[in-house]
Amino acid sequence: MDAHIKDDWRQFCDQLYEAGDILFRDTTPKDDATRATGLRLLSRNIALGLQFELENCDPRHPELLHYFDPLRKQGGDNTDALYVGAPINGSDTYRIHGQLGSARFLAITALENGDTPWGGKVIASLFGKDLVIDESGNFELILSPNPQPASNSANWIQTTPDSYRITFRQFFADWLNETPMQATIECLTHTAPPEPPSSTLIGERLQKAAHWLRWSTSYWTEQIDKWQARPNAFYAYGEWDKNTIDATPGGLPLIAYWELQTDQAMIVRVTPPQADYWAVEFGNYWWETMDYRYRLCSTNCHHATLQDDGELILVLSHSDPGVANWLDCSGYPQGYITVRWVGADHYPRPQCQKVKLTELKQHLPAAIKTVSSEERQQQLRERRLGVIKRFGY
Repeated sequence: MDAHIKDDWRQFCDQLYEAGDILFRDTTPKDDATRATGLRLLSRNIALGLQFELENCDPRHPELLHYFDPLRKQGGDNTDALYVGAPINGSDTYRIHGQLGSARFLAITALENGDTPWGGKVIASLFGKDLVIDESGNFELILSPNPQPASNSANWIQTTPDSYRITFRQFFADWLNETPMQATIECLTHTAPPEPPSSTLIGERLQKAAHWLRWSTSYWTEQIDKWQARPNAFYAYGEWDKNTIDATPGGLPLIAYWELQTDQAMIVRVTPPQADYWAVEFGNYWWETMDYRYRLCSTNCHHATLQDDGELILVLSHSDPGVANWLDCSGYPQGYITVRWVGADHYPRPQCQKVKLTELKQHLPAAIKTVSSEERQQQLRERRLGVIKRFGY
């Protein structure tokens, strides 16, 4: 028995060691910030892998836990988001209930097992605006393989034999004033407590967690290579890969790869459409958003300052140029930028222009919107307070 347990632990540690090969791929940038962040990515995602495959992997005893936050990231996490989900299966019946909250956009997706680290086919989607709630903002959602009685069918998702996970995406526009959902999940058709831990069970789950770590980090680096090969232009996932997992229901993310020296800047221009929600996300090579607690590295339909004609003008640079919509490169020489349109009447593709930092003003409108240093500091203070409100710390 002791030898078996020791072998399980050794195999787990060996797989974690091998996951470090991702830092030395041919396409991985070789600067110190990117390499160091890759090391941090691996350590952060050990925690995610253990959550998904060891601690919260039993669909008979699911918990609604959040995924990404300022300390655990991957896959182009939305700076405005709170992602919450739980494991499910296709045979049991589940009840999710609580306070819906007031996020600008909320999407619920039920997924099947599939060929990505996050599952496969989306079997059902519900949007917050379509949920039936009471006058106090409470809701109840039923997931089951069979239709519910008419009295209980207002909010219902029919599961399939391959059902795997339920995910809530909450996108916040006004970080200080919108409130997150407070809800719980219960499996109505299984009442026995979880089985006691055994060395066989824990060993199997540790191997799955290590496999998920390697699979998920490799998956996203292979994805970003597609944009890295065509920098400074925005493309959607569907233009490179016809998978079923990446896009948020009801929306379209457009992504560009950027590379900037300290004496360079990039101007991104687009006129936002009429939309339920839109956002600009900014991150490094590893598909991690920058540290949005302390850096101006995103904006959205609430926070952005538009020109008088409705145009959005963003400036990406390593130092603050004083424009209203600055995205801080945060010490990284390259990474990605995403413009996400959700519930939009059309999906405009932003245009990029790379310029010398000393010549930036020549390429911007004379009436470009600007901010003072005091206004910038207030923006930063409000960002951290908004993050604390969203995540509870």
